[in-house]
Amino acid sequence: MSSFFTAPSGDKKRKRIPGTEGPKKRLAGATPKPSINGHKSSARLATPGAKKKAAARDEEISGSELDSDLSGDDNRASGSESENEGETAAEKRLRLAQRYLEKTRQEVELEDEYAFDAEQIDRDLLAERLEEDAAESKGKVYRRLAPELDFGHAAHTQFRWNSKTVTSVAVCAPYAYTTTKEGCLTKWRLQDLPKDQWPQTTRKKPKKPPAPPKRKPERVCYTTADPQKIKDKTFKGHTGGILTVRASQDGKYVVTGGSDKRMVVHNAEDLKPIRAFTQHRDAVTGLAFRRGTNQLFSCSKDRTVKVWSLDELAYVETLFGHQDEIVDVDALGQERCVSVGARDRTARYWKVPEESQLVFRGGASEKKSSKSSAALQGIAPGSLAQEGSMDRVSMLDDDLFVTGSDNGDLALWSVNRKKALFVVPRAHGIDPALKPSEASAEADPGPDVVPAPQPRSITALRTIPYSDVILTGSWDGCVRVWRLNEDKKKIEAAGVLGSSSADEENEGKGKAVGSEQEGQQPQQEAGEKDLVRGIVNDIAMFERGDRGRDGICVVIATGKEMRLGRWKYIKDGRCGAMVFEVPKIAKQAGVTEQSTDDEEE
Repeated sequence: MSSFFTAPSGDKKRKRIPGTEGPKKRLAGATPKPSINGHKSSARLATPGAKKKAAARDEEISGSELDSDLSGDDNRASGSESENEGETAAEKRLRLAQRYLEKTRQEVELEDEYAFDAEQIDRDLLAERLEEDAAESKGKVYRRLAPELDFGHAAHTQFRWNSKTVTSVAVCAPYAYTTTKEGCLTKWRLQDLPKDQWPQTTRKKPKKPPAPPKRKPERVCYTTADPQKIKDKTFKGHTGGILTVRASQDGKYVVTGGSDKRMVVHNAEDLKPIRAFTQHRDAVTGLAFRRGTNQLFSCSKDRTVKVWSLDELAYVETLFGHQDEIVDVDALGQERCVSVGARDRTARYWKVPEESQLVFRGGASEKKSSKSSAALQGIAPGSLAQEGSMDRVSMLDDDLFVTGSDNGDLALWSVNRKKALFVVPRAHGIDPALKPSEASAEADPGPDVVPAPQPRSITALRTIPYSDVILTGSWDGCVRVWRLNEDKKKIEAAGVLGSSSADEENEGKGKAVGSEQEGQQPQQEAGEKDLVRGIVNDIAMFERGDRGRDGICVVIATGKEMRLGRWKYIKDGRCGAMVFEVPKIAKQAGVTEQSTDDEEE
C-alpha cells in the first residue's frame, strides 16, 4: 500500500491545477484585491468564474450591510455631536444639573400623593431632597429625626423560639435575622402594619392612642451549627456558637461570625451556606458592611480587622494595630471603618486606601464628683468605676462616632480631636446595692463587706446613619434613645423604649446629660413593669417608607447572658427579640396652614 511517505520522490511534487494563472507581481501603487469577510482573496487558487462571483459578492456586502451599519453609527454620532456641538464646560455642567433637577422633581411628584397644585410645597420638597443628597455625598449629619419620632407611643411585639441567649440581630426589610449561642441562625418575616393602624399623635394632644393589633414575626427558615464537623475543613457552615450577624443591603447575603473562628456567608433567601472563611485565628466578634456595597469588615479576638469582598467571595487585606481583642466594628459609605479594642481602651479609625489609622484613647480618669452629686447617685465620693473596656461603637457620619464602655459611659468622638467631645456618664444608671447576706457567706456579715454599687455597662449601641438618633441598651429594662444636638457637640436624652409613660416623663426629654449634670440622671430599676427583660445584646433598625416618612422599626436581641461571656446573669431575663414600631409625630392641619400663612406674610 503506497502513501505519501513511501512514494517515489518524483510523485511527491504538487501538480498545478490546469487553467490557473501564475502568481503576478504586485506593482507599486496598485490597489489590493477586494476581501471577503475580512480575509484577502487568493488569486492563485481561484478560477476565472470564482473571481467574478467573489467580486460580485464583495460588491453586495459593501453596498448593503456595511454601508447600512456605518450610516447608522454616523447618524447616532452626528446626532449626539450636533446636539452638543460647541458646548463649553460650564454649559455642560448646567445641562447635567438641569437633567438631575428634572429627574429629582419627577421622583418628588411621584412620592407626594397629595401634591396637587401646591407649587410652594413642591419647591420645598425639591429643595429638601437636593440638600439631603448633597449632604449625604459629603458624609455629614444632615437629618434631624429625633424631634419627629414619638418614642413614647411605640407599638411593641416580642418573639422567641426555644433558644438560648440571642447574641445578635440584623435587618434587611422586611426580614430580620437572629443568632444564638448554640449556633442557630433564624430568618424572620416582620409583619408590616397598615399605615392607618399605626399609632399617631399630635403636638397639641399628646394623649395615648389605642394600641394597634400585635403581629408577631413569622419564622421563615433556620440553620444550626454542627459541632461534629469541627475537623472537616471542607464544611461550609458553623461548628460552634454564633456571636454576630449582618445582612447586605441588596438582600443577597447574610454573614455570620462565631466563636469557632469562622465567618460564614449565607444565601439570604434560604440561609444555605455559600462559603466559610477561616482566616481569623480566634473568635469573630463583629461585622460591618460598607454602605451601598458588598465590601465587608470583620473584627476578631486575634486583634485584627480584615477586609473582604463578597462580590468575588475573596479576602482583601488585614489591618493591624490593636493591642487587645477587638469586640466591635462599624462602617459607612466611604472605604473606612471604626473598631474598638476591649482592654486597650482605644478606638481606631481606619483609612483603608491611605493605609493609615487614627487612634482615640479612652479610659481617662473622671473628675472627682462633689459630695452632693455622689449622694444623689447613691455612692460614696471617690468610688466611681473607671472605664476598663470599650465594648461598642457606631458611626453617625464620616467624622463623628459614638462608643459605649463597661462603666456605662456613652462618648461622642470626632476625627478632628483625640479626646472625646462629650461624655454621658452612667447612661443606664447604677445597679442596686447588694444585701450583706448576698455579698458574704458569713452568718452575721457587717456593712463593710458590701461593695460599692456598680454602673450598668452599655451592651448594645446603634445609630441611624447621617442622622441624630442614637440607641443604647443594657439590663435596666429599657432601650434609651439619645440625640445629637444642633451644634454636633453634645448628646441629649430623647426618650425611652420599653418603659411606662410616667418613667418617660421623668426622663426629661431634651435635657443635656453630661459630666456637669451627672447627679441628675434618673434611676430606673428593672422590675415587672419593664418590657425589656434581660440583657440587650444587639440593636438593629430600619426606616419605613421613603427616607423614614412612616417612622422607624427597631429590633433588639435579649438574653439572660452577655454575648461574649457569662460574668453577668439575669435570672428573670428572656431569651428572644422584640420589635418596636416607632411612629412619626403627625402635625395638625391647622398648625401647618398657620405656619404656611406666616411664611407667606
